[in-house]
Amino acid sequence: MAKLSEKELVAWEKTRDLNAELSQAVQEIKRDKWARKTEFIMQEDGSVRRVITRRNGIIEKDEIIPAERAQVAAARAATGLSQAAFAKLLGVSVRTLQEWEQGRKIPSGAAATLLKVASRHPEVLQELAA
Repeated sequence: MAKLSEKELVAWEKTRDLNAELSQAVQEIKRDKWARKTEFIMQEDGSVRRVITRRNGIIEKDEIIPAERAQVAAARAATGLSQAAFAKLLGVSVRTLQEWEQGRKIPSGAAATLLKVASRHPEVLQELAA
């Protein structure tokens, strides 16, 4: 699994058939297959490495999330829930969760406390989600 260079990415984008890709993605979702998978790997310095891989093995994105933004991503990764399921469980919109994960907003109050619980005891949130 190799990450595409900028030149390879541009060449690949020129050959894409978005209609075919979307149709295929919808069919795969209906068959319960994943099209892209995101893995979160904790680093020793508190940051998190996020790797997004397509089903065909191509790495779409490989990035390091700084420690201050990593808490939300780590909490969600520990539960194994999708953004939609995790946001619903927390009682926030998916957009708010995305804002937290991307570092544009910082969770406060009860949300921050619940994220700490999710990080330390993901089984509790998994049980609630079931």
